Amino acid sequence: MNKVDLKKLIFELCSVQGVSGSEAPALSVARKYCESLGETGTDHNGNLYVTLGDPEADRTIILDAHLDRIGFIVTGIDDKGFVKVDKLGGVDIRTLQDAVLQTESGIKGTVCCLPPHLSDGSEDKATPIDKTWVDFGMTYDEISKRLHIGDTLTFYAEPRELLGDKITAPALDDRCGIAALIRAAELINTDKYRVVLLFSVQEETYGTGAKTGAFTLDADEAIAVDVSFASQPDISGQYAKTELGKGPMICISSVMDRAMSQKLISLAKEQDIPYQLEPIAGATGTNGDHIAVSRCGVKTAVVSIPQRYMHTPVEVISLSDVENTARLIAAYINCGGAFDD
Repeated sequence: MNKVDLKKLIFELCSVQGVSGSEAPALSVARKYCESLGETGTDHNGNLYVTLGDPEADRTIILDAHLDRIGFIVTGIDDKGFVKVDKLGGVDIRTLQDAVLQTESGIKGTVCCLPPHLSDGSEDKATPIDKTWVDFGMTYDEISKRLHIGDTLTFYAEPRELLGDKITAPALDDRCGIAALIRAAELINTDKYRVVLLFSVQEETYGTGAKTGAFTLDADEAIAVDVSFASQPDISGQYAKTELGKGPMICISSVMDRAMSQKLISLAKEQDIPYQLEPIAGATGTNGDHIAVSRCGVKTAVVSIPQRYMHTPVEVISLSDVENTARLIAAYINCGGAFDD
């Protein structure tokens, strides 16, 4: 099997829409890359499942990453054609001041911004979302034929290369996690597990996909792959030490299974895979929290790809961290995990 081109895959994933509740464009791209890996299927919520490994194995492991990205929902259109929006997921309103948004059909509009000449001096403050409007340059009659209440918008931004192996794009959270699992699937070679890739929906809003997907699969173990915080200017505390290109972040949390976390650490050391630790006192803020308490409980671990500028149109990661995340997860499965007899 040819090795997937991670940059091409991530750029393709990050170039499509797929906000929470409307993930079909991202699902379509992911499914295209997964059809040669195993049996694919979907459910009523829009989750994508890819089954590989031994379907008759005694143990099932879920490998989860979420399909959805943050965005906006149309809540109103005034008589002049300006469009009112609200957040879908954790949008940072500071990024909206001069942003370009696009509809599901690709129509672009700009967020309205009061010129400083006409401001009362508070222009350095972010405009609240309930006062945010989008200008598509159309009259009410024109825009109302193309856009309706409940339609979704995303940031318009194109993936780009930076120096070294760094890339910037919207929706790297968590499309780079999807890419890592597709790459891991290429490296998995074992009959000890039934392995199911769960590309889940609505993580950014409610976790619906992980909750229902984990319940459906009734797995023994799970690894959730997401992004977490890398160092950048003005960051203090533990994340000031997390760096791009220094490997995936292995979570250690009271919610996660300690044996799985320790096995991932030992494998990283044995196989010379760079890694970083992410200690979290309680809930991780990822799908791992939902999966761990599904049905009678699922032994769960979280592995995160370091990222700068989360929930903005210019998220930044290192491609080497995606590759090493895939290598670590494949190593865990190929060796039989933390509970191999």
